[in-house]
Amino acid sequence: MVSLIHNLLSRVVLLNLWVVLLCNCVTSVWGLNYTKYRQVGDLRLARIQKHLDNLNKPPVFSIQSPDGDIIDCIHKRKQPALDHPLLKNHRIQRVRPEMPKMGSSMATQVEGGKSANISKNDGYIRRGAWQMWHQNGQRCPKGTVPVRRSTVHDVLRANSLYDFGKKRQRIAPLARRADAPDVVSGNGHEHAIAYTGASSEVYGAKATINVWDPKIEVINEFSLSQIWVLSGSFDGSDLNSIEAGWQVSPELYGDSRPRLFTYWTSDAYQATGCYNLLCSGFVQTNSRIAIGAAISPLSEFQGNQFDVTIIIWKDPKLGNWWMGFGDNTLVGYWPAELFTHLADRATMVEWGGEIVNSRANGEHTSTEMGSGHFAEDGHIKSTSQVARAVKAGQ
Repeated sequence: MVSLIHNLLSRVVLLNLWVVLLCNCVTSVWGLNYTKYRQVGDLRLARIQKHLDNLNKPPVFSIQSPDGDIIDCIHKRKQPALDHPLLKNHRIQRVRPEMPKMGSSMATQVEGGKSANISKNDGYIRRGAWQMWHQNGQRCPKGTVPVRRSTVHDVLRANSLYDFGKKRQRIAPLARRADAPDVVSGNGHEHAIAYTGASSEVYGAKATINVWDPKIEVINEFSLSQIWVLSGSFDGSDLNSIEAGWQVSPELYGDSRPRLFTYWTSDAYQATGCYNLLCSGFVQTNSRIAIGAAISPLSEFQGNQFDVTIIIWKDPKLGNWWMGFGDNTLVGYWPAELFTHLADRATMVEWGGEIVNSRANGEHTSTEMGSGHFAEDGHIKSTSQVARAVKAGQ
């Protein structure tokens, strides 16, 4: 049936923009069919294109990635962040803040619904993962920042233009504890996490996460492993969250490759914030790391492990929340102006994984979290995070 549809589509001629038959083709590394077909009118296409014209800034230079992405090198003073109304007079922070010194810790395996602690020195091989667009040897020039170009197909995979690049709002279950994050949300989001105690004074956190390519059952589900830096209440509309890690999301990216991602919100995922650079807010300062780009190489089952290290901390002088990648690479920062509670401090940090269970076939999804294996299977089979938080006085 699919081959028949593709044969028919190959004969379709696109005339003007009255009614265009668009194929939302999603390439999956697992060979799954995420393709949807819909009719798109010219008015909707015009709205989408206007949004993309505002989002995709004119590049100084563009790089074609082997995975099909286009990475645009945007002058740092023209980047999307500075379109935010709260950042109209913002001056990009030039003084490099000092990264907090975080010592050794335990690797907490939290994927697959169970947790266990393992020593960091168990003899397995861990190596830093990088990004796929680096493979052709090209780099963005000094003074620019790499931005993954968004396309019409990216927008059409979302429920709407408004929903593009945003997490669906969490709906809290009736019996959830008020002082802990939601482990199973009412909207199908399921978590396996470790977290600090509530009402802590936290000014930074670190996670070293090995990277896998979990199987995703349907297009509107995702799997991720990340760190959350939080402040505010879980049962209200004032939750502030800064998030970063790796994610597989066919709906957002159009494939099933693990990608470096960020997220922020200052109102519990209602109206503010977005993934990556899909709205204004996050100020990028690095010319080598593209947020939203595919990570390569990946961890192997019972083999070598490849990880990403993410550090998020509050600059004590200017109050901005910085993100580091690896041991000493500064990616950029979330300006303090974006937040209410996080403008002061964080009160909780979470480390762990999340999937969406849409119950598409009336049963629990087969979408995997991390490697898809439980923590007791060992660190070369399951996902681990080496985690540490910086609290007041440290």
